[in-house]
Amino acid sequence: MRKLIAVALLIFMCMAAEAKLAVSNICSDGMVLQQNSEAAIWGTSDPGIQVTVTPSWNGRQYRCKTGSDGRWNVKVQTPAGSYKAYTVTVKGGGETVRISDVLVGEVWLASGQSNMEMPMRGFFNCPVENSQDYICAPAAKEKIRMFTVPIRQTYDLQTEVDSQWKGACPETVPEMSATAFFFAYELNRMLDMPVGIVSCARGGARVESWLPREILETYPDEDLSKEAIEAMQDYHRPFMAYNGMLHPVKGYTVKGFIWYQGCSNVGRHEQFTDRMSTLISHWRECWGDKDAELPFYMVEIAPYRYKPATHVSYAALLRLAQHEVASTVPNCGIVVTNDLVDSFEMDNIHPMRKFEVGERLARLALNRDYGFRTVACDSPEAVRCYRLPAGNELAIELTHVPNGMSRWMEIEGLEVAGSEGIFYPVSYAFFEWETRVLRIRSEYVFDPCEARYGWGDFKPGNLKNAEGMPVSPFWVKMEK
Repeated sequence: MRKLIAVALLIFMCMAAEAKLAVSNICSDGMVLQQNSEAAIWGTSDPGIQVTVTPSWNGRQYRCKTGSDGRWNVKVQTPAGSYKAYTVTVKGGGETVRISDVLVGEVWLASGQSNMEMPMRGFFNCPVENSQDYICAPAAKEKIRMFTVPIRQTYDLQTEVDSQWKGACPETVPEMSATAFFFAYELNRMLDMPVGIVSCARGGARVESWLPREILETYPDEDLSKEAIEAMQDYHRPFMAYNGMLHPVKGYTVKGFIWYQGCSNVGRHEQFTDRMSTLISHWRECWGDKDAELPFYMVEIAPYRYKPATHVSYAALLRLAQHEVASTVPNCGIVVTNDLVDSFEMDNIHPMRKFEVGERLARLALNRDYGFRTVACDSPEAVRCYRLPAGNELAIELTHVPNGMSRWMEIEGLEVAGSEGIFYPVSYAFFEWETRVLRIRSEYVFDPCEARYGWGDFKPGNLKNAEGMPVSPFWVKMEK
């Protein structure tokens, strides 16, 4: 009898341990909740248990019942953002969990591959420019916080990740995504409120890495057999980053997404536009965004000398596909990086100038989502090309040049070709006030027919508008 009682007690204790009320790691101490929203908070307990969530900012009780799987999820109304720390009390099944040091502000999800993952300390032989200035700065735990999803690839959908929210200080900043940190830094500087980043990036990931299996099954070129997947480079594997990294944080209330990815899809530009558009649409569905209101801001892949080199610039074609996504998908945008590399970085796929990348992403958000209409955020793009009456000059119409260009001498990356199709550097360029076009010519080309800028795997440029926004790479041909 005593043995039976002991066994029964042991079973009861095990069941009690398994049924313990818990909140998800992303909903734990130090979290940042999106201001003025119905922010999601979730966790686990026994099936069929009523759970009550009470935030300290309004004292209201939000109730739900756990499902058959023991999972619960509530949405709480959040106030305007501030640096005031709150608590959230969760009760259920006779247990209480208190979430402390909760801030309310602006929350964004940052994803992609290694140039988004790249931490402030940099990678080996790949530094982040001026990162020590920010690592050595005074702690700003109430200003910038980041939840970094650890790299994990799984065949099955996961519901939890082993991580926690960390505020910015000399001990934590080195491990934070550099691009996401600088994005948050600029937002905080302009908005003067907490900024939280959910960093969910995996070096080498393809677009297909961040799509669910059921979508990939519709693509005939994707072999999803276990044998084919195991034969791949681990970071190229389809759907597994989605399962192990994105799915556990899916639905955490955010203002929008920032994305730096594309290198691993170079050479597959013909598929990229459709699949990237599908990814954006699916992610918005995962966040309950039926009207495509959540902004999705991308980063153009940086100049890099891909190997083996070919006569076709597959990187340039991938950038073109990225810009097509940005122009056709609602509430989407892209920042140009063509000017953010030095010549010695042609074999470094992780260029060091991450501050400007984060800053340009922040400018998109500030202008489009936070009402700062005077903040320049759009890069000029070539839309038309025609020959001027002089005969040896081309005129290029550019968008987003209200005050003209930043230079007309010593231009790098701008080329012109005649009927023979051989490109030469432009020796003269001037943005004309009356016609609002960029006039260009080369001393070696007498019958100019086409022009290109930054067109190549590694073809940096220095052409910007007067507001400092870099011109998007282009290849335009003369109208007939």
